[in-house]
Amino acid sequence: MKKIEFKGFKLLAFVFVIYCILFFTDNSNLILAFGKFLDIFKTLIPIFIFIIILTTLINYFLKPKQIMKHFGQKSGKKGILYTLLGGILSHGPMYAWYGMLSDMKTHGLKDGLIATFLYARAVKLPLLPLMIGIFGLSYTIILNIYIIVFAILQGKIIDKLITIK
Repeated sequence: MKKIEFKGFKLLAFVFVIYCILFFTDNSNLILAFGKFLDIFKTLIPIFIFIIILTTLINYFLKPKQIMKHFGQKSGKKGILYTLLGGILSHGPMYAWYGMLSDMKTHGLKDGLIATFLYARAVKLPLLPLMIGIFGLSYTIILNIYIIVFAILQGKIIDKLITIK
């Protein structure tokens, strides 16, 4: 029988212990910390719901053959756009995507598009409100534009380097 792993349980237990200690030692900071947590949580919940719904719809309506026709050797700008969107919308640990990307590569996915996808994952939609709150709107927009531009550039560089060998 497979053992169930509760990843993050230690962190959750640690945070719970810290909150318990604050409850007995410093109620005012506990209230401030919990209030800040609730503010961030309320901001992120709609984004999480949106991403879950969008991912569900994509998985339900798009089949691998439909997807691969947009990522072949002659995919062009449309392939780059779809790869960027896929990278930005993807979530979870990066290693979880390696198997799927490898499978798609055997079906004709270009190496440059793999690099673009992996680089574009640096844009984290659920964290954008937090980033805006901490760094400001201008910084967040400029940084994410740079990430997107360099994701495209990385993909083109990889494609050039692969054709040289």
